[in-house]
This record gives sequence, structure tokens and C-alpha cells, in this order.
Amino acid sequence: MASVNFLYRSTRNKSNLTLRLLFRFEEQDYVYGAKTKLQVTSNYWENVHFKKHIKDVDDSNTQLEVKTELNKISSQILDTFNKTNPSQVNKGWLENQINEYYNPRVKIKIPMELVKFLDFYKDYRANELKERTVKNLKVIQNKLKRFEIYRDKVILIKDINDQFKNEFVNYYRLEKYSQNTIQREFSYIKTYCRYARYLGLETHHQLDFLTIKAEKVEKIYLTYNELDTIQNIAKHKLTESLENARDWLITSCFTGQRISDFMKFNSKQIRIENDKHLVEFTQTKTGKNMTIPLHPKVLEVLSKRDGEFPRPISDQKYNDYIKQVCKIAEINERIAGSKKVKDEDLNSKYQYRKETGKFEKWELITSHVGRRSFATNFYGTIPTSYLIYVTGHSTERMFLNYIGKSNKDLAMELTNYF
Repeated sequence: MASVNFLYRSTRNKSNLTLRLLFRFEEQDYVYGAKTKLQVTSNYWENVHFKKHIKDVDDSNTQLEVKTELNKISSQILDTFNKTNPSQVNKGWLENQINEYYNPRVKIKIPMELVKFLDFYKDYRANELKERTVKNLKVIQNKLKRFEIYRDKVILIKDINDQFKNEFVNYYRLEKYSQNTIQREFSYIKTYCRYARYLGLETHHQLDFLTIKAEKVEKIYLTYNELDTIQNIAKHKLTESLENARDWLITSCFTGQRISDFMKFNSKQIRIENDKHLVEFTQTKTGKNMTIPLHPKVLEVLSKRDGEFPRPISDQKYNDYIKQVCKIAEINERIAGSKKVKDEDLNSKYQYRKETGKFEKWELITSHVGRRSFATNFYGTIPTSYLIYVTGHSTERMFLNYIGKSNKDLAMELTNYF
């Protein structure tokens, strides 16, 4: 139970009243104070405000005005407090509530339809969302528009429940999306709905309990031997474009960075300290300022290019070229995995889908192979905490899942120390 009172805390003849919020939480008493914008005189506060019977008309009117204003402030503070977790209440919270009282935000009409809400979400959080996040949002939004046409019914945020989940899964399977695409994009939809709830919209009581299982995928990476083979491809077998892509592939496998980062590397980012070459940059996805050492294999690439990194190319060309490079290097062991294939049965605009099966390894190589190769090859030889720093994973658990280490794998590795 919280309460509010007001104090005159000044030696001046006229001053703003201080609001004091008192409450008890988890057997502990809390008191926070903050200034209001209501000014009164010390004479009024001491001699008029608390009187029950006032004969002077001016004093009576002033008392009525002041008490009415204080009641309004009290009501808003207490109403908001009752909707807030007490653990989040502090002096800053109280000051924000008083500011909100005097400068109320204009209420925004929030769409209840999921597809329209995504436009609102994108604009509302424009200063927070990264370009890649916005791109993913638009992809999901377009799929949901097609889903609405298919079901002949708009998708309301409050209707995201178990029945909707089943409809969603069935539609995505009909469209031949992979299980992990279904799981990932439904997870995004839940995130959008939770944010809508945060803004005050109604959501279904089943929302937080809806889950879709992900499918285990093979972790494709290039071994040290394969990387040596790739690096030693005879020069006459590669065009200039393929050689350029090959050198980027080597660079990525020994720096552990995403294509959005390593493709921007340039010689100006290199710093030499104690005879060690370091590259400094800011990760595009995380915004983290990074400094990582350059492996001798990367220095070899730089050395043959007069200290410069390879020429930047588009993501699509890089993906196409490194497949060709690996094919020329005869990285052709047949392994399980998935790759994008053209499906003639689907609308031409959306006819690429992932096909799972056994393929020659070069067919499964994408730009992501560099980061995973770095993490997998150096795991066990470099402390995991250092590897996590380079790859940017939030936790060790995420890192181990990324390189495909199960509890059994970890147990078997532990036996080496017994």
C-alpha cells in the first residue's frame, strides 16, 4: 500500500511543494521525494492549507484550488504505482511520473492488426532498430500478408494463440519453408506481440506458452587441412575474382567475423603494437568496438597484396565465388546439410527453398562458414572466453550450441583431464 503527502521544504517565502511517496515492499520501507510545479507561500502552507473552517473568501478559494491540484497529482501517481512493479520504483521513476503529469504524452493509436502493427513498430522504434532487423521485419510482414490472403482473414494481435500457431505452421509447410524458418519467424511474431502488450494492447493468454521446436542442423565448417588445400590452389586455376574471394574466405576463417564486418576491413584499421598486428573495427550487428589480432594466415594474405585486404564484393557474389573456389579445391566429401534450390511449383518471386539431404560439401559453403570454422577449429586450443570475445556470442552456452557441442561431447572432452 502506497501513500502520498506534500511538504513545504524551503526557507524562502514562496516555493514549489515537494511530493513524497511512501510504500512498503518485501518488508522494507521506502520514501522518495520530488519537486512539483505547484508554488505556494510559506504563510499559506503554515496558516491556511490545513484549516477546516476558513472565513476569508480568498483564502478559501486558494485552499480549494491547491487541494484540487494536489489530489489530481496524488491520484495519477498512485494509479501508476499500482500498475508498476514496486522493485522498479525509485526517485527517477517518481520524477518521470511528475513530469508525465505536467507534460502528458499524446496517446498514439496503436493498430490491433498484426501486419499494420509491424509498420507502427518499425516507425515507433526507428531509432533503436538496426537495418538488418528492419529487413527481417519486412520479410516476415510480406509473408504474413500472403498468409492473410490465403486464410481470407486479417491477423489480430489478440488472436495469436495455439489455433493460430497451427494455422501458421501448416501454411509455412505448404509453402515449403524449413522447420527452422518456421520456428524462427514465429518467435519474432511473439516478440512483436509482447511489445504490443507492453504498449497496452490486448494479447491472448496463451501467447507466452506457444512454442515451435527447432530442427537440428549440421554445423558446416572447413577444417585446417581443407583451408590449407584452398589456400594452396594453383594460381592458374583461379580467375582474379575467385582469387579475391578465396583470400576473403581465408581471412574470415581466421578472424571469426561476419561478412558484414570482414568485408569492410581495410589497411587503415590495422594497428601494430609490440610487433603484433591488430585490426580495430565496430561490429555491424552488435555495435561493439572490437580489437582482434591478425593470424599469420591473414598476414600472408596481406603480404601478397602489399598490406591491403582483398577487394570488397557483394554478399551474393562472395557466396557464389567461394562455392566455386571450394569446388576447384575438391572439397567434395558428401555430407548432410541443406541448401537453397529452385522450386518450379512455387510462384517465381518466392521459388527458392531449402532442401535437406546429402550434398558435396562445396555446395553447402556460404559466407557464414568463416565464423563457424574459426570457432570450431580453435575450440579447445584457445580459451573459450577469448573465442566468445571474438565471435561476439552472449554466453558460453550459445557459443557451444553454435559449434554443435552437446553435453556428451563435453563429457568426453573432460575425460582427457582425468
